[in-house]
Amino acid sequence: MADYTVNTPRPRAERGQRWEYRLYFSVIFMLALATGVLTWSWRLASTGRVPALGPVGRAMKDAHVIAPIIFRS
Repeated sequence: MADYTVNTPRPRAERGQRWEYRLYFSVIFMLALATGVLTWSWRLASTGRVPALGPVGRAMKDAHVIAPIIFRS
């Protein structure tokens, strides 16, 4: 007989209320954008090469990773 309590599907992560998620996302994006611009310009000045991912792309990537983590806990 199969034990269905062990292999049950994981519940899908909820984002919470839409406005709350957008608020957290925008705050995280602004903080990540500020640090991303500083890091991007520092790497450009120190190595003389443009990093592959720009500051806006990196900030979007960071915000898409960090914002859902807040709502999982």
